[in-house]
Amino acid sequence: RKYTPEEKVRIVLEGFRREVAVNELCRREGIKPGAYYAWTKDFMEAGKERLTRDAVRDATRQEIDELKRESTDLKHLVADLSLEVYRLKKTAIPPLSHNGDGA
Repeated sequence: RKYTPEEKVRIVLEGFRREVAVNELCRREGIKPGAYYAWTKDFMEAGKERLTRDAVRDATRQEIDELKRESTDLKHLVADLSLEVYRLKKTAIPPLSHNGDGA
């Protein structure tokens, strides 16, 4: 039988609680103790890796989509403002020249 990651985590956490002996837990779940200890090692290594990354994590698909939308919105805003600046420069009255003669 193939166990899902969620099932493995559930079994490992149950073993951590020590409410039943590991051998009993393995017997009840239909796994060999060696598999349980391998899952425990993997679980601990994944946690260690996570902690050593200072809580850096990969962005979720939802966060990526939101950032893409925000990027697109900002690009449109920059384009609109650039056109407005160009239009204002073309229609602006040039400043009076001050050549220092006091006039």
